[in-house]
Amino acid sequence: MFQLLSNTGNMKVQETNTNQNPIRKRSTREIYWLHKEKKSPLSNSVIVWAHNIRSLHNVGAIFRNCDAFGVAELWLSGFTPRPPRPEISKAAIGAEETVKWRSIDRIDEGIAELRLGNVELIALEQTDQSTEIGQYQPETNPVCIVLGNEVTGVDDILLQHCHRALEIPQFGTKHSLNVSVASGIALYALLMARQKTQSS
Repeated sequence: MFQLLSNTGNMKVQETNTNQNPIRKRSTREIYWLHKEKKSPLSNSVIVWAHNIRSLHNVGAIFRNCDAFGVAELWLSGFTPRPPRPEISKAAIGAEETVKWRSIDRIDEGIAELRLGNVELIALEQTDQSTEIGQYQPETNPVCIVLGNEVTGVDDILLQHCHRALEIPQFGTKHSLNVSVASGIALYALLMARQKTQSS
């Protein structure tokens, strides 16, 4: 147990008793074997579509998020950089080799394919019709999370085809999150919602 003590305006932490069972970080090998047989609820039902992402670092981080949450596929379109690029690989820590991904050359063909598969298109965007992501109750049908440009957001050409928009609640003054950070939050929220649906 720890107590916060004030000392001339500075906060200090004082340990009041010793943990009899200290926390130990798992090794990379332990983590791998522990999760090797686990299957993500998103592995057959969630596509991430990243359109007009400019930053190589952001693309790599999105790959890393997709690997972490076990999404079915990552689509890259517009001027979004594609692997192989060392900058992507560095941010992705090699996840571009484990995540199934596709380069979408024509937006209309991608949308047509999703419609054919009865996939719900969901924009991660602040709009006049957005639902707070924590209130979203996903159905069992597959979904495609659409990510947009770091500055301008989801392109109108994609937004007009989306069935809904989800928004991450924010309480600061900027009302802006990095696209890779936002994708991680969205995928985690979707994972929790899917797990709740499966357990009920």
